[in-house]
Amino acid sequence: MPRATEIPILAVEDDAAIRRLLGAALKNSPFKLIEAETASEGIDALINRRPELMLLDMVLPDSDGVQIIKSVREWSQVPIIIMSARGEDYAKVTALEAGADDYVTKPFSVAELVARIQVALRHAAGRGSGQSEPILEVGDLTINVPAYEVHLGSERIHLTPIEFRLLVALAKHAGRVVTQRQLLNEVWGPEYNEEAQYLRVYVGYLRKKLEAKPGSPKRILTEARVGYRLAV
Repeated sequence: MPRATEIPILAVEDDAAIRRLLGAALKNSPFKLIEAETASEGIDALINRRPELMLLDMVLPDSDGVQIIKSVREWSQVPIIIMSARGEDYAKVTALEAGADDYVTKPFSVAELVARIQVALRHAAGRGSGQSEPILEVGDLTINVPAYEVHLGSERIHLTPIEFRLLVALAKHAGRVVTQRQLLNEVWGPEYNEEAQYLRVYVGYLRKKLEAKPGSPKRILTEARVGYRLAV
């Protein structure tokens, strides 16, 4: 008998072995897996079965993952997590900027996948509430946006205006990767979209103020050639 708390999750993946892996991974979780082998099957399932999240392979027999994301985003805000093979960094960046919420790299661990799903669903629930968060809390990090204050535990951390804007941008998407271009656009403006060195410098400044060991960060994580993630 299905559990009352089952949450439908759609996996659009043409590799049967990966679909079996996903089914096994989610068997004892609160999630019920809906499978689709092609983009057309996935769109049909998205419309008719109304899953609360979509896991999307980037390469499908009948369409490109980025095109699917752009098409879905014209009419739905369902959370989309990319499933990408290693080395497809440009594709991952492009997909994230097209409207995907997150990605996992194949091969991925069950624990990582479930954690990414839970984070994406929490963010979706927050969007649905229609309320902005004047205070952002990520673990022991508290950001009071209107008061322009940051506390790490009981300690107040003093940040420059750019450092503060960068931290807020990461915190709004805590647990999810944010691309370099997205961060540059939000913190510095669209004219700085190619100035990745600015981002590296200020991420370094933030790590010095927020990390116990800035050289081995545990809070602000680098997603190589893609962007950064604020760990939850």
